[in-house]
Amino acid sequence: MQLVALGNESSVTKFVLLGLTDSPVLQPILFVIFLLAYVATIGGNFSILAAILMEPKLHTPMYFFLGNLSLLDVGCITVTVPAMLRQFLYSDRSIPYGACLSQLFFFHLLAGADCFLLTVMAYDRYLAICQPLTYSTRMAPGIQKASVGLSCACALTNSVAHTVALSTLKFCGPNVINHFYCDLPQLFKLSCSSIQLNEKLLFVAAAFMAVTPLVLITVSYAHVVAAVLRIRSSEGRKKAFSTCSSHLTVVGIFYGTGVFNYMRLGSVEASDKDKGVGIFNTVISPMLNPLIYSLRNPDVKGALRRIFTGR
Repeated sequence: MQLVALGNESSVTKFVLLGLTDSPVLQPILFVIFLLAYVATIGGNFSILAAILMEPKLHTPMYFFLGNLSLLDVGCITVTVPAMLRQFLYSDRSIPYGACLSQLFFFHLLAGADCFLLTVMAYDRYLAICQPLTYSTRMAPGIQKASVGLSCACALTNSVAHTVALSTLKFCGPNVINHFYCDLPQLFKLSCSSIQLNEKLLFVAAAFMAVTPLVLITVSYAHVVAAVLRIRSSEGRKKAFSTCSSHLTVVGIFYGTGVFNYMRLGSVEASDKDKGVGIFNTVISPMLNPLIYSLRNPDVKGALRRIFTGR
């Protein structure tokens, strides 16, 4: 245990991440699996981004937001997976206190921006389907950029608040984290000072970052469904629903795993379920997003085909 004396107290200078497994047999196998997942995620999201930038047909608000979502997914997986890969290669699994807080800061910044951006994308679908006559005005380029900027600003505020609040806690005892990256629930369990303020902050953040966006997304799609059902043509209904299905799938995966991860602060021991949810949040979800949007979207598939074939 790495401790430094502060008066009559000691403070942890390093944490130890247990990672996914201690098995020497499984570690090289998992290294290859997660390395391939990382490469696939980076390649998939940058392919989506390249298609959006190079295909004039995709220069619309919906794909502008999708491109920003791809960048956030690349950032989110880069915050956690390279450090995980290092754990598979080396016996030293320690992480300095400052690096642990930095990882937590960037993870919450990127995941928080995801929350708000998914909400903006739901509002975009609402305007496109329910208010088509005013869509071009309400989703002008300046408004698109402002929406992304505001999403990042709100996420930055939340991330700074959590990081600063966590930095006030004292860690003077156990420094072993039963996880593969630094996050709030696991660090709360190691604190030897009161975490009441931190838990209240997390509760407020959950209402602001999760509940409010989810309510807005639900309201937007309630209006979308009502508008689509009024379309007489079955082909028209199918086309309208197809533009929303990919986004709804991503929202379901993102919020489903996120709620499970942060609503279990009362559990005494970190479990393998927490690690499984963490893998889904930080690895599988960013890897699936480009597949979800490309497989269900003929415009994106066509743009990707032209990029890779040179036609």
